[in-house]
Amino acid sequence: MESLLAVEELTGGYSRQKPVLHQLSFDVREGEMIGLIGLNGAGKSTTIKHILGLLQPHSGSIRLQGRRLDEDPTAYRRTYAYVPESPLLYEELTVKEHLAMAAMAYGIEEAAFEERAEELLEEFQMSVYANRLSAHLSKGMKQKVMIMSAFLVRPRLYIIDEPFLGLDPLGIRSLLELMVKVKNSGAAILISSHILSTIEKYGDRFLLLHGGVLTAAGDMDALRSQAGMPGASLDDVFCHLVSPNGCKS
Repeated sequence: MESLLAVEELTGGYSRQKPVLHQLSFDVREGEMIGLIGLNGAGKSTTIKHILGLLQPHSGSIRLQGRRLDEDPTAYRRTYAYVPESPLLYEELTVKEHLAMAAMAYGIEEAAFEERAEELLEEFQMSVYANRLSAHLSKGMKQKVMIMSAFLVRPRLYIIDEPFLGLDPLGIRSLLELMVKVKNSGAAILISSHILSTIEKYGDRFLLLHGGVLTAAGDMDALRSQAGMPGASLDDVFCHLVSPNGCKS
């Protein structure tokens, strides 16, 4: 499969004197879901911020479809859609207006926007709230707006950070079904989550960050081999690799 995102020898963070990330190298290929996992402070969000272009690498490179951000910022940014851990909305805009704004940013035609918006509003049980101002939405509803905005534009790469926080069970189910659908259509997904049982079930490969270093990478068989734990769950493998004594139940 072709590499859509290529991260090579990435060292970075907020300060050159104290980098958070140390020589990370990995790729994300078309038609696969990659789980980015690690303890709090491991560097997951910092990695995502570098991919988004919010932080500049100290060294190394990040390429989307073979291009760096500085080579063609517009084309680079239109390759991905981002769902942050904490929803960020404009209080004076309605749900539908947020979706329309996302469509305009990605050059989606009006007819396609209306069809996609209607489908997503129905899927996430948000049709009745389409004209409600975001200031009057619950946190879970705001998260749904962020998710719908990302899936409306149908990018090549979805970057999703802790998406299950605040979602109701039906919202979680809708999100998982959509991720499977877009993956099967050839899009790629990079998802960061602490819900390891879900990541294990839906992910194709996994990147385990620990102390800003890529400690383990690969599919479940590869991670089990690296941990010396044949047949173990992702949760058990994770605990073994990040804790000297493993995790106590």
